Formats: sequence, structure tokens, C-alpha cells
Amino acid sequence: MKKIYNPDKKEWPSILARPTKSVEDIENTVYNIFRDVELNKDEAVRKYTLQFDGVSIDSFTVKSEEIEEAKELISTDLKSAIQLAYSNIKKFHNAQKTSRVEMETTEGVLCWQEKRPIEKVGVYIPGGTAPLFSTVLMLCIPAKLAGCKEIILCTPPDKEGKINPAILYTAHLCGIKQIIKTGGIQAIAGLTFGTQTIPKVYKIFGPGNQYVTVAKQLATKFGVSIDMPAGPSELLVVADDTCDPSFVASDLLSQAEHGTDSQVILVSTSKNILEEVEKQVESQLDALPRKAVAQKAIENSKLIYLENDETTLELINEYGPEHFIICTENEEFYIDGIQNAGSVFIGNYTPESAGDYASGTNHTLPTNGYAKQYSGVNLDSFMKSMTFQKISETGIKNIGKAIELMAEAEGLQAHKNAISLRLKSLEK
Repeated sequence: MKKIYNPDKKEWPSILARPTKSVEDIENTVYNIFRDVELNKDEAVRKYTLQFDGVSIDSFTVKSEEIEEAKELISTDLKSAIQLAYSNIKKFHNAQKTSRVEMETTEGVLCWQEKRPIEKVGVYIPGGTAPLFSTVLMLCIPAKLAGCKEIILCTPPDKEGKINPAILYTAHLCGIKQIIKTGGIQAIAGLTFGTQTIPKVYKIFGPGNQYVTVAKQLATKFGVSIDMPAGPSELLVVADDTCDPSFVASDLLSQAEHGTDSQVILVSTSKNILEEVEKQVESQLDALPRKAVAQKAIENSKLIYLENDETTLELINEYGPEHFIICTENEEFYIDGIQNAGSVFIGNYTPESAGDYASGTNHTLPTNGYAKQYSGVNLDSFMKSMTFQKISETGIKNIGKAIELMAEAEGLQAHKNAISLRLKSLEK
């Protein structure tokens, strides 16, 4: 890992740059696939599934027999673990429900806000080198709690045309009925335009590689909303001499093994901690089954020394990490001061892995600095806020004159007339 000591602020942008391709590098590929899927629908999806996943698919829809088979392939222990995670995630997201907000702003003017579910949502579940059945929980539980009427789950098949049994079991546990065997750009395009097999949706959720991320962003040009630009995983840890270097190293590696384009960063006010963590990373790396993937990601990662907490916090907020771990004596300083982070993990015994699986928080989070303006997925992500109002005769008298004056000042006579007619009717 590259060690950097007291970098000048002018160097921060280059030091904190993500190891990802620019949108321009891959947008043309994504756009061409989108157009093909829009025109040729299932035929195009089938073509790209063969090209990218190496398998020819006759029927994209997962059958009930496949789900029953998957349930038998999952061990009892794993089922129990998934059910524990399901329970905690459901509890936390259920607690996010809010009641109707209602008030009389002026006598006779009643305003209120209610939430309604997004009717049709698409859920994308990566299934390549790491089939993320945990993401099924993170997306389908709040979608169900929100009351979404149609939830379409897309995930890529393996070389035999099958879906990972843990993904199928978890989807069944969440009550998902429509599971489609397709991934990548073609899945996002299918959800955007609709095909003979894949229903068109109103909003697309889920993480993915850089191509999926750009595909989601392109979907917004065709009237489909997305949760956020969630690309390759990333983690920033701030640690001082009170941390356990082996714990910190394990956290860095837990994100590094996601993919070669993942990025992990350690920032510390202790040069000794940088040295100790680096040794632990090298030691633990050798034992990982995904060593080659993690090793490549580690090459893109940084160990940064800064002299004080104030400068450290400034750098962290500038980076805006997807995951942020605090292992410092002065943890309250970072808790109170962090402005830009997807999810925060506090203390030596709060690994990022807990949030990935079973603590209850959501692991679908903004990456690539988007934590500066996006929230992670939550119950409200699957809902829309709608406002209502009802004005009585007294109410229109109380605010009517002000509306007339404002409409006239903006040169919108019809707006004024809509008020004036009502006020005149009340003079009779």
C-alpha cells in the first residue's frame, strides 16, 4: 500500500481519486446495448447474456421448481443466519415508517403530507464473482415494507444457466415472485424499456460494476429513476493508537476482496499504526481465497498520515466514503463532524461486515464521492411523498388576496383569476 505523509491540500484530489473509468470511457458501449434492447427486447437480452455471461438462456424467468431445489441446497446454519439478518434488517427499516404530517397553516387552510409506495421497482443483484444474496435482503425487505406492488429481481445466471441458490432462497424468504435470469447492462436496459419477459419499472435499485453504474445513470435519460450511482465498493478507516491493527487490516481487506476496482484507505495521526496495519494486511492477505482480487485492489489503496484530527476530518469529508470506520480515542469528534459518508461504523468491535450482513442497516450506499449528496437506501427510497390540501371558504378569504397580488406580479393573470372568481362568489 502506498504511504503518504502530510499531503498538501492541493494534492488531495489526485490522492483521493477513485480507480475507476470515466463515464465517457464506457458510455458508448452502454448506450449501444440500451438501443439494441429497446428495439429487439428479449432477443437482445439473450444475445448479451451469451456474450457476457457465457450462457444461452431459453427462458429468463425462474420457475418455482428452481426455488424449491435451491431451498434444499442451503444448509440449515446458513438459513438461520439469513433469517437472523432478515429479522434485524426488517426491524430497523420498519422503524423508519413515519406518520402523516398535517397542519392548518392558516385558519381554513389544511395541508398534509402522506407517503405512497413506488408501484413498480427493479432490484439488481450482482451474481458474478460474489453472488450478493445479502443485497436481496437490503433491497427487497424495504420494498415489501413500503408496499411496492411489483418487485422485479434481476440477477445474472452462471455458466449452467442457474441462479445461486442462496439468492433464490433469500428472494423467496422476502416474498419475491418475479426473478429474472439476466445481469449487467442488458438487465438494466430491460428494466428501463421492458421486454417480452422483463417488465418496465419506475425505479431501479442495486449495486454493480462500473458498467451497471453507468447503465443506471443512462436509464434516467429514459424516464426511469435510480436509487443512486452505486459503483465499486470503498472504505475509509480513521484510526489512532487505540485501535487494534489486525482489526483495521481485516476491515480494509474485507472491502478490497469485493473487486479489483475497489478502494480502501487508512488515515491516521499515528505513523506507527500505518506501519502495523500494513504488516497485518500483508500477513492476512496470504490466507484469503480471493487474494488475487484483494491484492489488485490494495494496489489502488492508500495509507495516509496527517498530524491532527481537524485536518484528518477535513480530508475524510472531502473524500466522502461509502463506508467510514472510526477507531479512535476521540471518536465523538468524528461522529459529530462527519458530513459526507454513506454509513458509519464506530469502535473496535464494529466491523463494516456487520452492516453488510446482519446488524440491520442497509448496505446499498453511495460510492465515488456521491455520499456528498445521496443517502444510502432506506425505506423512503421506495416511497414518494405526496402533499394534499383542502381550503375552506374562510381559508380562501384569508390567503386569496395575497395569491392575487403574487400572481399579478408574476404576470400570470389566469392564476389570479382562479382566486378572484372564488372570492367574488363568496361576496354574494
